[in-house]
Amino acid sequence: MGDLSLVTIIIIAANVIISFKGFNDPGFFHKYKFNIADIKSGKKYQIFTSGFLHVDHSHLFVNMLTLYFFAESVMYYLGTTGFIVVYLVSLILGNLLSLYFHKDEYHYTAVGASGAVMGVLYAAILLNPDMMLGLFFIIPIPAYLFGIGYLLYTIYGMKSRRDSIGHDAHFGGAVGGYLSTIILAPYVLEAHLMMVILLAIPIIILFILHRTGKL
Repeated sequence: MGDLSLVTIIIIAANVIISFKGFNDPGFFHKYKFNIADIKSGKKYQIFTSGFLHVDHSHLFVNMLTLYFFAESVMYYLGTTGFIVVYLVSLILGNLLSLYFHKDEYHYTAVGASGAVMGVLYAAILLNPDMMLGLFFIIPIPAYLFGIGYLLYTIYGMKSRRDSIGHDAHFGGAVGGYLSTIILAPYVLEAHLMMVILLAIPIIILFILHRTGKL
């Protein structure tokens, strides 16, 4: 988590600029947000564009702060191209799974980079399981606990459905980051097997809860 690379700066800047445009332009926001009815009518681009919009300033801040914490670590191990692959795969898979989960809910809408960020977070933890974070910039905690806690927040968001945040995309993003990292860096299956298993658990729990109708 040293100096930010140009790619990370560009991604953060794109999220900030597009999100602020959406904050101040409802027409723009509604055109590019994730909306089941629109996507089924042919506006497939929303699967991608919604990943750069956010509900409000705090939603944007949390996602960009999380990206800041983890992006450089992923880039260090996978390189710039690998990082971009993880980010885009997680963003798109997150929204594709949201589309699958809500395919019959034509009123369903969502926005946020949460899927992409969750994928980057999962990739960083798989690649560097000993990473520590400063909770509130003070309290040191293992990064994997942060990751699991982030998914617990996802479960709450999916159950409450009190906002337009793409909580379902967290699940898809985690899967995207998890699988793409294993494909790009298969050595983690041997070098960090315990973390591979540990991070699979919340993904499996989320899948079971959804399949049993408890989310």
